[in-house]
Amino acid sequence: MMKVVALGKNRYISALLISALACLLIAPPAAAQLPDVNDLLQKVGPKPFAAPARYRGLIGEYVAGDSVAIVLEDGGRLLVHRNRESEALRELSRNTFEVISGPHNGTSVKFVRGVNGLGVTMQFGAQAYTRRYLGPESGNQLHIQPLRPVGELMKEAHAARPPAEDGEFRKSDLVELTRLDPTIRLEIRYATTNNFLGTVFYSQAKAFMQRPAAEAVVRASARLHVLGYGLLVHDAYRPWYVTKVFWDATPDDKKVFVADPSKGSRHNRGCAVDLTLYDLRTKQPIEMVSTYDETTSRAYPDYPGGTSLQRWHRALLRAAMEAEGFTVYEAEWWHFDYQDWQKYHIGNVTFEQIK
Repeated sequence: MMKVVALGKNRYISALLISALACLLIAPPAAAQLPDVNDLLQKVGPKPFAAPARYRGLIGEYVAGDSVAIVLEDGGRLLVHRNRESEALRELSRNTFEVISGPHNGTSVKFVRGVNGLGVTMQFGAQAYTRRYLGPESGNQLHIQPLRPVGELMKEAHAARPPAEDGEFRKSDLVELTRLDPTIRLEIRYATTNNFLGTVFYSQAKAFMQRPAAEAVVRASARLHVLGYGLLVHDAYRPWYVTKVFWDATPDDKKVFVADPSKGSRHNRGCAVDLTLYDLRTKQPIEMVSTYDETTSRAYPDYPGGTSLQRWHRALLRAAMEAEGFTVYEAEWWHFDYQDWQKYHIGNVTFEQIK
């Protein structure tokens, strides 16, 4: 984690406890006794302040040939990250800065903003950079024109069977997350047309997981409550036939973004979940470094860009999930796999068939 400017430790913890008590009046955890969160706080450190508003438009990626410069905020100051090294900037005026650390100490850095306040170019010494637009401001969610009509592919997938698997597996025990913890909120993208194929795949906006994995998510949720946060789930168990449709509909050059049905996915086994944080008080999603289902480098869990607060929230989510036996997927900060995923068969039951 990068170093951040923060309140003193005691003052910070007191503020957290006050916030937690207020949140508990709105959405108390299932357990009567508050879970311990000291290990989470030790991992993520004190919560940083929000980035100065005047810097928000300058944050992003800038390119010059093969060189990529990531402008980020850390502890109330802008940094430029290049070649795996970050150099701090001192503000001289609204758009003019000076490097004050690293090998380019003293170098002038100048930005030109567009009419919307967004930085469009950056002059780093003698090197001119241009902003790399990563998609619309709402995020560069993948959109694909299916190779064949999804309706046809759906019929074929329903008639197909998952790959045969050898070995001993646990009996499937899929349970609904919101029945175990009503404070878990849902935004199931595949129950809407707001997904990469623009098609409804789930007849119900529900989230199921194998019971041990589901109970682990609930424990993570309870711990996050103490800090004023809840969990917002985008996807969990996914029937195998849906994975097959994804694969068959996607062109070869985009198949890196979908799971191979001949191997199945951890979503198919009921042991993977896509989720983020929301504010218990406002019920609004927490802003992260990238949006959900984004296909840019910002989706990586160790991407250095964004703001201190965005990275802190991303780290908090990861720490809470890892403490309960989950592992984050290397290319998606929102995707977590449960530790026992290999002990369950690839599942293909529909939501309606789950008892």
